[in-house]
Amino acid sequence: MTRPITAGVDGTEESLAALAWAAREAVRRDRPLRVVHVWRFQSHEAVAAADRDTQDGWVRGATAEAVRTVTERHPELTVSVDVVEGHAVESLVAAAADAELLVLGSRGHGAVVGFLLGSVGQQVIAAAARPVVLVRAGDRATTEASGRDVVVGQQGGPQDSAAVLRFAFETAAARRATLRAVRAWTLPPVFAYSPGSMKLLDDAGGLEPYEKKALAEALAPWRERFPDVPVTEHIEMGSAGQVLLSLADRAQLMVVGRRAHHTAVGARIGSVAHGVLHHAPCPVAVVPHD
Repeated sequence: MTRPITAGVDGTEESLAALAWAAREAVRRDRPLRVVHVWRFQSHEAVAAADRDTQDGWVRGATAEAVRTVTERHPELTVSVDVVEGHAVESLVAAAADAELLVLGSRGHGAVVGFLLGSVGQQVIAAAARPVVLVRAGDRATTEASGRDVVVGQQGGPQDSAAVLRFAFETAAARRATLRAVRAWTLPPVFAYSPGSMKLLDDAGGLEPYEKKALAEALAPWRERFPDVPVTEHIEMGSAGQVLLSLADRAQLMVVGRRAHHTAVGARIGSVAHGVLHHAPCPVAVVPHD
């Protein structure tokens, strides 16, 4: 089965940017595009005079207009449209399950007006079995053609980051872009309080050679599988979120992994993914670990 690139739309400027991004990615990967608009019947006074069929017509008309723009720009693209009345999170998670990736709009950025993590967006990201890409309203195709890197964060051992690296290499290959693989590291707390441990660390040449080796080992099978993808290995001391964000302005796409944590108040994604989603100006792909 050929999985489509699926875009969730709702008529907002950011969702239309997500649709445009998804269409370009579908063309690059030679995949069909699926457009999903999830809506719920509105009974408040502003639309009280409109019955369910009328509101459904409004939604379908707006969706058709958005899709028309995409098909005019990419006449070779195969496009399907699903207008669904129902629960947004459940419907989008279900759509993601059948997709190569799900693309959603993201509102602004920054600590105050960042993507609405904790609402529909976070729940979809935390529950989706496939990668989810968040796109901001100001995203433009020219950014992808500017020679910027696809940036991917790598943590842990080769198996821990296999899904994230696979997605990043596939994306860089489709875009003919350089992949910048980033591994951030910090001193374990014991070294900060133990002069003896610091001496052992110095005698061993420091942690940086270990981190370089770990990154190289994680990348090795993917460099072999994608020999035409140029790779820059980036090792830097600091928190993973801060190091990745320092590179975001020169990235055409940021790729991070996630393990969802389920708490009494709902699903939570990891701190690195959370921080990058809030602050990175470029599109961000969140990839579930295998």
